[in-house]
Amino acid sequence: MRRAMPGIAVVAAGLLLTAGCTSGGTSPGGSAPSTNGIGPITLAIGKDNPGWLQGVITGWNKQNPSQKVTLLLLPEASNDQLAQLVANLQAKSDEYDVIDMDVIWTAEFASNGWIIPLPESQFPLGDFLKPAVDTAIYQGRLYAVPDYSNADLLYYRKDILAKAGKQPPRTWAQLQQLAETVAPEYGLDGYAGTFAPYEGLTVNFAEAVQSAGGSILSPEGTKVTVNSARALQGLEFLVHGFQQGWIPKVTLTYEEESAQRAFEVGKFLFLDNWPDVYGALSAPGPDNQVYGKFGVAALPGPDGTGSSSLGGANLAISAYSQHQRTALNFIKYMTDLANEKQMLEQGSFPPVWTQLYTNKSLIRSYPYLPVLEQAINSAQPRPAITNYDQASLAISSTVYGALTDQKKPQQALTEMAGQLTQIIRDG
Repeated sequence: MRRAMPGIAVVAAGLLLTAGCTSGGTSPGGSAPSTNGIGPITLAIGKDNPGWLQGVITGWNKQNPSQKVTLLLLPEASNDQLAQLVANLQAKSDEYDVIDMDVIWTAEFASNGWIIPLPESQFPLGDFLKPAVDTAIYQGRLYAVPDYSNADLLYYRKDILAKAGKQPPRTWAQLQQLAETVAPEYGLDGYAGTFAPYEGLTVNFAEAVQSAGGSILSPEGTKVTVNSARALQGLEFLVHGFQQGWIPKVTLTYEEESAQRAFEVGKFLFLDNWPDVYGALSAPGPDNQVYGKFGVAALPGPDGTGSSSLGGANLAISAYSQHQRTALNFIKYMTDLANEKQMLEQGSFPPVWTQLYTNKSLIRSYPYLPVLEQAINSAQPRPAITNYDQASLAISSTVYGALTDQKKPQQALTEMAGQLTQIIRDG
C-alpha cells in the first residue's frame, strides 16, 4: 500500500489535531474542552491486555500528572470490542481518546472519519516491522501507530514428540500423521484451533486458504477470489480433520482462551494460537501441565511452512477526543523502544521494533522470537475493507457450516463468495 508524502501527512494531521481540540462537547471528566489539546485522556483497550499495561500507564501518569491516562476496558472478544467502539464513535462521544484497534479495523474507522490522520515524521516507522506499519495506513495516509504485531504459531508438546522420536511437523500431512498416531498413544487429542463461529475461525480459515496458495479477496478488497481450487483445498483440510477426528469436535466451541487452557492442562499435542500464549504456558502453576514441556514452530502448510494471518493492534486517536495532542504524545510514549520491550517481557505481545527480534538476551528468554519474526514477515493481512466485520461474519458462519457437516465444502465456498460479493457491492 502506497503512503502519502510525510510532509503532507504532518500538515494534515496537525490541522486535524488542532481542530479536534477545539471542537464542542466536554471531556471524559466533565470539564470544558482544552483549547490546546492538552489534558487527561482515556485509553480504550481489550481487557485481555492490561496485565503488562498498568506499569506503562503508571510511568506516564507520574511524569504527566495533569495529563493522566485512565484505562477503559473493552470486552475480550474482538467482535464485541468492535460493536462497543462503533456505538461510541457513531454517537460522536468523546469518552475515548486513544483507541487500541485490531489491525483489521483501520479502513473502517478511517473511512468513517472516526479517527484522525497522524504525522508520520513523529514516529520511527522505518524501525518497525513493515507488515505492521502497512496495517496502519489507509489510502496512503497513516491513521494509527502499530502497538504490537501478531502471527499465529504452532505450539506442540516437545516432551511427547521427543519420546516418540519425532520432529515438529512442517507439512499438513506430517501434522495429521502425528495427531492421528502419536497423540492417542500418549492419551492426548490431536490439534486445537479457534473454531467457534467468530473472528478466530475466520483467521484459521484464512490461514488454511493462503497456506494452500489461495485467497479470500483481492489485496484491495474489491474482488472475491475465494471460490477457487486452492481455497477449496484449504477448507477441505480442516473439514477432513474434523471428519477423521484428529481435530476433535470440542474445538468447535474454542476461542483463544479456551483453546489455550485446553492445551495448558495437557489435553492436546498441538495448538494453533497467538504468541502471547507463550507467556502463560511459561509460567509454572498447579493448572499448567505443559510448563517446560512445549515448543513453538511455524504453522505447517501443504508442502512446507504455511502462512499465518497477520494480527496485532494499532493505536489511533478518536476524532472526537478533546485532548488530541496529549493522545498523540501518549502514543509516542507507549510505542517507544523501552515500553515495547516491557510489553514483550511482561505480556508476551510481539513488539513492532525489529531490533528486539535480534536482541540476544531477549532470544535467550524468548527462543521463539526468530520464528515469530519470520511468521510475521510471511503473514498475510486480512483485506482492508470498510465493512470487514460483515465479511468476517459471512466467512465464519459458512465455514462453520462446512466444519459441522451442514454444508459441503464447495457449497460453503459458493455461498461465501455470493455473500462477500453482496457485502462489497453494498459497501
